[in-house]
Amino acid sequence: MRNKINSSIPADNNLIQGIRDGATNSLDSLYTAYFPMILQLVLHNNGNEDDAKDIFQEAVIVLYTKITTENFELKSKLKTYIYAVCRHLWLKKLNQNSRFSAQTYELESVADVEIDLEQHEEKNEQFKLMQHALGQLGEPCRTIIEEFYLNNRSMQEICEQFGYTNADNAKTQKYKCLQRLKKLFFKDEGLEL
Repeated sequence: MRNKINSSIPADNNLIQGIRDGATNSLDSLYTAYFPMILQLVLHNNGNEDDAKDIFQEAVIVLYTKITTENFELKSKLKTYIYAVCRHLWLKKLNQNSRFSAQTYELESVADVEIDLEQHEEKNEQFKLMQHALGQLGEPCRTIIEEFYLNNRSMQEICEQFGYTNADNAKTQKYKCLQRLKKLFFKDEGLEL
């Protein structure tokens, strides 16, 4: 994990130097690279796109102020720094507006932003692998899995849709389909069961 972080710091330092030098393409790169992550953070925590734009703009101002007025040294990924600043600003705004008080404590309990972000990226990667495995599954298994897990259909509804004699038979078929999906998923991930 440490090598992954260190390998991104030189590129991050180049971006910071570009911002320090007033290169507008550096600010554009910053926006392109990190705004989608902040948009997702805000949207998933009771905000909208305008809120995300405001928070991101404030974070860019904080970053610019830090790198131009202090002896700023990046000790983590720039992505992690931006995320942490935006998260802090969004929590502050939510607390001021009292729009999110019940879940604010849950969001604040995340101690290490970098670990949180890496876990999020890992879950996204696993989700992509699961989508790929589901695409390879074939019928009727893919539809059974989608109906049960994504569309919240009961086993009785699936039984009727696919013409099984009873819900237990549909449940057995779902189990077999899950086993096939599991094999495909772990095959894509390069692991053996």
